[in-house]
Amino acid sequence: MAPQDTPRLTGQTALVTGASSGLGRATAIALAQAGADIALLARSEDDLKQVAQEIGEVTGRRALPLPLDLADEAALLAAAARTAAVFGRIDVLVNAAGTDVPGPVEELAISDWDRVLAVNLRAPFALAKAVFPHMRRAGRGTIVNISSVAGKRGWANASAYCAAKFGLTGLTQALAAEGKPHGIRACILYPGGMATQWGTWEPEERAAVKPEPPPVTKALPPEEVAALIVWLASAPPELVLNEAVVSPLEEAGWP
Repeated sequence: MAPQDTPRLTGQTALVTGASSGLGRATAIALAQAGADIALLARSEDDLKQVAQEIGEVTGRRALPLPLDLADEAALLAAAARTAAVFGRIDVLVNAAGTDVPGPVEELAISDWDRVLAVNLRAPFALAKAVFPHMRRAGRGTIVNISSVAGKRGWANASAYCAAKFGLTGLTQALAAEGKPHGIRACILYPGGMATQWGTWEPEERAAVKPEPPPVTKALPPEEVAALIVWLASAPPELVLNEAVVSPLEEAGWP
């Protein structure tokens, strides 16, 4: 079954982080187009409201903007509780948010390390912890964690980011093992360069990461990765794609 053949998700609810832009935004819209109601998590309230309005106008689905700082555990748990209260269920969790502070390891502040780990690894754990009871009661659910090719191969000037993304692999595998008896699937994607804010860094920011991300003209449209995420969320319950590397043909960091 190809991603574009995805069955609809009518009656289901998805919670998407990083939903104000990039892959998170594309994923939220794609899930809504497939029939799901959406909880939108990110820092920018104005951007989330715009995405929610677009989802309502284009798909007719309900969208709940929940602005927060993904490093704030209490806010994450409150957002999950609010999602369940409004929609009555949580069927899909997509941890698409990410942040990075590139630079040499000897120049990386501990506070920057903590921030990158909090957003990229602790937040997915906290949200998985929050949604697991809802999925367990329903006897099904799908968690999709968005890593990076930096979660498959480390490179210079990206120590915090690589550590977080490698850690996300272990978290996903543990969630999959724990969720399997309850019909909960956990899978992880390792995207290469996408035509998002990650693909439009300033020249000095791009140069800090080796190998450099591919230019936007050679990067993946986030909508293509979002289509795969929708397929993962709506695949037959007996099927799970545990992990996949998704990259442009001329990806600098993979293989």
